[in-house]
Amino acid sequence: MTDIRKVVLAYSGGLDTSVILRWLEDQYQCEVVTFTADIGQGEEVEPARAKAQTLGVKEIYIEDLREEFVRDYVYPMFRANTIYEGEYLLGTSIARPLIAKRLIEIAAETGADAVSHGATGKGNDQVRFELGAYALNPDIKIIAPWREWDLNSRETLLAYAAEQGVPVEQKRKGGSPYSMDANLLHISYEGGPLEDPWTEAETDMWRWTVAPADGPDEPEYIVLGFEQGDAATLDGEPLSPAEMLAELNKRGSRHGIGRLDIVENRYVGMKSRGCYETPGGSILLKAHRAVESLTLDRELAHLKDELMPKYASLIYNGYWWSPERLALQKLIDETQKNVTGEVRLCLFKGNIHVAGRRSSEHSLFNEAIATFEDDGGAYDQKDAEGFIKLNALRLRIGAQAGTKK
Repeated sequence: MTDIRKVVLAYSGGLDTSVILRWLEDQYQCEVVTFTADIGQGEEVEPARAKAQTLGVKEIYIEDLREEFVRDYVYPMFRANTIYEGEYLLGTSIARPLIAKRLIEIAAETGADAVSHGATGKGNDQVRFELGAYALNPDIKIIAPWREWDLNSRETLLAYAAEQGVPVEQKRKGGSPYSMDANLLHISYEGGPLEDPWTEAETDMWRWTVAPADGPDEPEYIVLGFEQGDAATLDGEPLSPAEMLAELNKRGSRHGIGRLDIVENRYVGMKSRGCYETPGGSILLKAHRAVESLTLDRELAHLKDELMPKYASLIYNGYWWSPERLALQKLIDETQKNVTGEVRLCLFKGNIHVAGRRSSEHSLFNEAIATFEDDGGAYDQKDAEGFIKLNALRLRIGAQAGTKK
């Protein structure tokens, strides 16, 4: 890729991407454009501008993508009740297609020949960034320094930074030993003591949530209102998607909701242990399923549950922009047209309990039929006899055949 003149780099301002910035200039003799996305990571992104300017970058993009992130990525994913391998709410995975999209758009705006990222060659993120980039621009060139250079430790990165005059903030004494990633949906922890799956996560590792046992001694009730599958109101107050998730994070965090410790299967083939805090997402998932329980036809709900693991794998593995994910999304969105109603939730000591659900327009729950009292003839219980015998027919035939052997 000797013809590369300009590269758009996904830039955080930290050690890795600052070294990558200088390395790209050194190895490729190219101009670097930096792109820093605010997707709710809870840290100031503006310092990245000053850092990039210090390193001589002329074109610097810093963008607030929080609303787009939740509206166009998190909410569509939650319409499917998406979890990976039965537990993970895909907080890191769902952020990558948005970043990939903006990398490609900025490359087009600036006339760049390539994009670059700081994901390592062992992880899923390299796959997610690059599959997304190629889906949106099949001719784009991608530079993944961790797959090219020999700077494979913090010490070698620091040495290269010193040699190249890259200013680096030294890690504070007693700083976190974990590799962390955060956005409005979650914060994740990997590495350090977690590399032994038998070792319990340290209590001071968790940054967002209180320990469930230390939560308030009184439960908190909230009411979430949904419109066509998306959370729209909290306790009667309309909130934008980003506002909603931020507020649910606050409510859930103080009750110790959303902690997770799992060993997951990475797309590149290895198992990896990770810990996650997803307080708002955990509340959203519980509430969404509750309103669907009233408003979705039985077979439609079951079909969604059957498709969800496939949909989750597509997101986890980086196929957000694939034709199969886009097709599945159309089906999922079609199922959500009547998923409108309210759910009352009780938050207490790390738990979320559904205390009530209602839908004035679209509820399929018929109290006259479901009652254990006199239903006035709404349901003829004698009809069940023929229904049972017809469904038992194959079982009876099989049993009779078995007695002849």
